[in-house]
Amino acid sequence: MSSSETIKIPAELLPRDGRFGSGPSKVRAEQLSALVADGSTYMGTSHRQSTVRNKVAEVRDGLHALFSLPDGYEVLLGNGGTTGFWDAATFHLIADQSQHLSFGEFSSKFATCVTEAPHLKDPQVIKSDVGSHPSAVSDDSVDTYALTHNETSTGVMMTIERPTGAKGLVIVDATSGAGGLMVDASNFDCYYFAPQKSFSSDGGLWLAVCSPAAIERIESLAASGRWTPASLDLKIALDNSRLNQTYNTPALATIHLLASQIKWMNDNGGLSFSAGRSKTSAEILYTWAEASPFARPFVEKPAYRSNVVGTIDFNDDIDASKIAKILRANGIVDTDPYRKLGRNQLRIAMFPSIDSEDVASLCACINFIVGNL
Repeated sequence: MSSSETIKIPAELLPRDGRFGSGPSKVRAEQLSALVADGSTYMGTSHRQSTVRNKVAEVRDGLHALFSLPDGYEVLLGNGGTTGFWDAATFHLIADQSQHLSFGEFSSKFATCVTEAPHLKDPQVIKSDVGSHPSAVSDDSVDTYALTHNETSTGVMMTIERPTGAKGLVIVDATSGAGGLMVDASNFDCYYFAPQKSFSSDGGLWLAVCSPAAIERIESLAASGRWTPASLDLKIALDNSRLNQTYNTPALATIHLLASQIKWMNDNGGLSFSAGRSKTSAEILYTWAEASPFARPFVEKPAYRSNVVGTIDFNDDIDASKIAKILRANGIVDTDPYRKLGRNQLRIAMFPSIDSEDVASLCACINFIVGNL
């Protein structure tokens, strides 16, 4: 029996790239090369001038094409990441009462954020056990339905659809789903995300694809006199986005990496291409886990299993944390489970930048490790 310190995975089994983290995610070499090529004229320049504003316009136009947005939809962006956007949404998207689907760490955090907002009614919260997701229920008292496209903590994805008969806005946390999962823009009013997952960039920025109804809500709540900190004011973000800039200075490298990734997606076929890469990787991972004598998909219902973040449980006699440690020692990193879930499992990202062949290699490496423990 080998100890974890002495298990060396044969080179022929190793993936070409060992990054499988759920965020920050793998950045393609081509993105870094493009940033270096533009570095001396782009980095360290004013975000109010054309050099950076043209790159922001590239991001906004690229997302418009990627998501095949209908007329009237706009792309907003601002500093702070998804957590910051939750706070902004309490001021300028939710008018009075929201309904939240809670089925993991991040979907529950937004519900908590709204509950603590003193100017809003307590939200309706529909919960389900981790490993599944609930469904929204139409209610005339609800003006905003808060959905989550992919629950990063558990590896559960859901199809984005408007609740039957719902009159309120449908806003979707798409942080780990956007770009890696298919979505129809007609089914949402605000699809918001950060770029450190499928878009292979860094955090600290939020982007929100907004329908005309969401734009009207932002403008009407701003006009209502509701006090809002300027950094969380979506009307300010809207006005600045239309100028292809952010209210505060953004991280320029983040925007450049993001623009490169969006271009790569669109040049190769758009959302069907990028989501298709993730779907192929997911099929490889779950087929392996279902056939394994020692592992199985954590999410039992196949339709709920995420194509971008896979969670794999292990038998009790197999220590998943030891597998993750051995993988890291061999250059395969960030396969650890979400800490608060507390399961004997690995969490494996399958964002579009991750090659499906590398997912297959990872499965072979796990087999090798278990065979030597």
